[in-house]
Amino acid sequence: QVQLVESGGDLVQPGGSLKLACTFSGSIRDIYVLAWYHQAPGKERAVVARRTSCTMANYADSVEGRFTISRDNAKNTMDLEMNDLKPEDTSVYYCNSVPSRLKWGQGTQVTVSS
Repeated sequence: QVQLVESGGDLVQPGGSLKLACTFSGSIRDIYVLAWYHQAPGKERAVVARRTSCTMANYADSVEGRFTISRDNAKNTMDLEMNDLKPEDTSVYYCNSVPSRLKWGQGTQVTVSS
């Protein structure tokens, strides 16, 4: 099964930017929908952004216009560019398919705080 590793999380001030990366151990070409999820303490894991292999992208209302998801099927990677970060974006971020069929990675922590 394809393994995945998330990276790029950090502590950033409000209004700052981060770029998260997800690296897959195998081909993602046949995975139609990939997504970034987030899970804040005490809350369920939820999709933040999703992208199909046909380049269509969808975003949660809370991040629309601030986050951009991209995927590179040739490099087996997926990124999440996060701009104008807000304290409420603080969470652990994970990548996976939709529905989530891959084994979950460790996630990467994003903390937005002054």
